[in-house]
Amino acid sequence: MTAIRPKDRDAVIQSLRAGVVPRVGQHLIQVGRAKEVESLLKDIERIADNGSAIRFVIGEYGSGKTFFLNLVRAIALEKRLVTAHADLTPDRRIHATGGQSRSLYAELMRNISTRSKPDGGAMQSIVERFVTEALKHAKVSGKDPEIVIHEQLNVLSEMVGGYDFALVIAAYWKGHDTGNEQLKSDAIRWLRAEFSTKTEARAALGVRNIIDDLSFYDHLKLMSRFVRLAGFAGMLICLDELVNLYKLSNVQARNANYEQILRILNDSLQGTAVGLGVIMGGTPDFLMDTRRGLYSYSALQSRLAENTFAVKGLVDYNGPVLRLSNLSPEDFYILIGKILHVFAHGDSANYLLPNAGIKAFMEHCSKKIGEAYFRTPRTTITSFVNLLSVLEQNMNVDWKDLVDAVDIKQDINPDLDVLPEETGSAAATTGAVLIPPTNPTDEEESLATFKL
Repeated sequence: MTAIRPKDRDAVIQSLRAGVVPRVGQHLIQVGRAKEVESLLKDIERIADNGSAIRFVIGEYGSGKTFFLNLVRAIALEKRLVTAHADLTPDRRIHATGGQSRSLYAELMRNISTRSKPDGGAMQSIVERFVTEALKHAKVSGKDPEIVIHEQLNVLSEMVGGYDFALVIAAYWKGHDTGNEQLKSDAIRWLRAEFSTKTEARAALGVRNIIDDLSFYDHLKLMSRFVRLAGFAGMLICLDELVNLYKLSNVQARNANYEQILRILNDSLQGTAVGLGVIMGGTPDFLMDTRRGLYSYSALQSRLAENTFAVKGLVDYNGPVLRLSNLSPEDFYILIGKILHVFAHGDSANYLLPNAGIKAFMEHCSKKIGEAYFRTPRTTITSFVNLLSVLEQNMNVDWKDLVDAVDIKQDINPDLDVLPEETGSAAATTGAVLIPPTNPTDEEESLATFKL
């Protein structure tokens, strides 16, 4: 039996106790959902084969979406893909005009990861690898390294925003060749969208543009091409907490984000985003609410509609929407057993609970909150880890005396608390007077803006 390293054990246990997803060691507690993982593995292979992919991972609050996304990211890294991940927040959106999209891009680039750097911060190593690959090619072909680099960057120059992108990479090479660390640092800052003004970028690198809200998706496509030039198989983008778009109170802002999602979806389905995969995680409300969700945008609703033949227990894992199946009681039993195993450092002799204790805990949870204990198991898992922690530190206590005292509460989704909708931002920013129209035809248009 393989022992579990204290570092991995503590990372998993501490994350579960806090109710968050472990950054490492997901394989130690993965159960079920084999079909879903197999489906995403096919997507990863397609991305590595010059293809593209997009998935909307839909699951109830607390059902394990984030865990599933992290597991897929780990698989992608093993398949030589570059990954980048970020959570959407009110300050990070796919489309915006106030810097929120640039903030999301910057977060993605801070979290960009490779197999050798799985915890993020891999941007410089990716650029260094590109330079190294170019030097190898120059040595084999007998050409000047600078000529080889410019030839490879010509592919990027033909894309939207590619000319400045290529200039920045060339500037990094110049800094690499001359030993100018400041020039290299400025190039990495530009690639991470850390320049806030064009003037600053021009003074540092001689480029006229920066990565801003309008160029968010174009630069993701550029980066996916660039990592392939650097010798990687492709790029996988993971965006979680898309329910924050559902919570936007402004209709126009919400629809602008959905329009950007439509653009990404169309590019992926048509295969024009070469070597780029995008996975978005959200709740059923985010997808199916016809008032605020993706289904409120008719073009997205038609493309993301359910397969009408997938009924009576039949499933389709090949569509853009991947619904996470709920864990069964059997799956949850195995999960609890794996957590017990991790807690004991992988040594069954140190188990703090017998099988009878696991069954008693599950029965107690079932009486408290019903089926939610295994369908959305976040709070149940946290309670189980707390129980093990008490047993570990109080060896004289009998588990039978503690199980019935465990307090389990059903997980409540805070994302359903949304603000009333707005039809525009003018009223909020200018102090305009809102006057009801005489014949309102739509609830979302029941107010008109009047300005002096």
